[in-house]
Amino acid sequence: MKQHRHSQLSRAPTNPKRGSAPAPFDVADLYRGSLGDAGIEAPATLPLDEKLRQAYFWIVNHAIISPFYDIELLDAPPPTFQVGQHKVRVVLPTAQSYSSYVLMPLLNLAARRRCLLVGGPGRGKTVIATLIGLLAGYTHREMKQGIQHGQPQMTIADLLGNPLPSSLVSATSMDEIRIAWRKWLGMRVKVIDEYNRIPTRTQSALLTVMADEYAELYDQVYECPPAAWYLTANDDAGGGTYQVIEALRDRIDVVVKALHFNTRFLGELLERVESGLRPEDAVPPEIVFTPEELDRMEREIRLVTLPAPLLRRMEFFAAQFELFEPGGRTLEYLTKDTVKLAAIPFESFGRRADLEDLGAQTRNGLSVRALMTCLVFAKALAWFRGNLEVSFDDVRQILPFVLHDKLVQERNAAFFESAESAPYRSDLVGWIRVLFDRACQEYDRLGRDTSDPVRAALDLFDQGLEGLDEATVDGRLASLEQQLRTIEKGAKLYGHLYDDVLAVKYLHQRYTNYRAWLRARAGSA
Repeated sequence: MKQHRHSQLSRAPTNPKRGSAPAPFDVADLYRGSLGDAGIEAPATLPLDEKLRQAYFWIVNHAIISPFYDIELLDAPPPTFQVGQHKVRVVLPTAQSYSSYVLMPLLNLAARRRCLLVGGPGRGKTVIATLIGLLAGYTHREMKQGIQHGQPQMTIADLLGNPLPSSLVSATSMDEIRIAWRKWLGMRVKVIDEYNRIPTRTQSALLTVMADEYAELYDQVYECPPAAWYLTANDDAGGGTYQVIEALRDRIDVVVKALHFNTRFLGELLERVESGLRPEDAVPPEIVFTPEELDRMEREIRLVTLPAPLLRRMEFFAAQFELFEPGGRTLEYLTKDTVKLAAIPFESFGRRADLEDLGAQTRNGLSVRALMTCLVFAKALAWFRGNLEVSFDDVRQILPFVLHDKLVQERNAAFFESAESAPYRSDLVGWIRVLFDRACQEYDRLGRDTSDPVRAALDLFDQGLEGLDEATVDGRLASLEQQLRTIEKGAKLYGHLYDDVLAVKYLHQRYTNYRAWLRARAGSA
């Protein structure tokens, strides 16, 4: 029986490398549409990154109509244009680029993290989540049964399971109660539809499963396997029938918006109507991953390296946001978190008008969890692109989706007052990229790649204290104090300088303690 064209994969390599063996290649076949009879079975030894790319192109060509390239990658200066009344910049990418709505859920599968799909009804949020489950080896029936549909009456028992009536009757202690656990708890792809319609108490139970990978009822515990999570919502403001609890929102790693339907592709919809074929019924078996492959993908991603110079740029960027100098007088508590915990409105401290201060554009800094997620997804994108090392573009393209819900805008900041910048109040993806670009520009202006005394001091300390004499320690303490005198001369404290001050204080204390130990040892000799 002839295989339906929508179930076939292209002969074309998805990411041809220099020196690759020649293969029949059709650009239209790769990017646009019909694969005709050009499909061949992928070899059993297909590398996992290539297999995931095959999955990406099958989805965008045949399953989800997403003719968008909002993850723009370049290998040469691109043609650019300006359109519309506001002269919106149009960039034609010169390197293989991607639709975030398909790519990010796939990377979420590979890294086994937690993805929120946001968009109005009928945008395909549940479809893409279901497709990911099919790629993970589940049947369509299993995915339908496993989806948890948020609704105002959902109880913890609806979510997790119920005690067996017979054990309730006969049990003499909580330990004897047996639970009929819901099957979805054991799935490696978990889908929560309209999670913002779940009652607050049930959200807390969901948080435990999502954060700690276990469920608990009547003192009984169900250990869940590592999983990729997909949650859906019709808005990204945390609202809905119930306000989403902050801890649950914080556990979401990436936020992806479902983009509108481009009416130029209405013919594709007509073809589906006339054929009666659902994408869920046409998943090529060659792009279905085994549990072992899912485990291996995550391990391979973790092995991708992140060069130190790029890490320094990420460090500089992240340092911009936590400082809030008016919020305290104790050095360690000059933070936005201090103000938040005190429940004092930011507005009461006056208007933050400094255009040079990137931190003035946010109401919060970045948590350890958010920073770790940035690192994981930067590695995942590099791996997906067939690289063993993270690049600048990987980081720049990933940050908006990871930090979408993590950086809260201070919309009264001076930055948003201009006609050019006002649209960034709603375009969070564009805003975060602007933040990163401006941080990198400042990093270059300061020459941090070649002149970073605090980093040099940290690297020196990391070499260890063993064998240092008191004179050497005294010299390092004097050098640290000189660095503070230099910072002291500045008119304003910015986020990166604040972290420098704290780092210098840390190093000074470590050296001071070591010197005290040297003196104590000498005195006892």
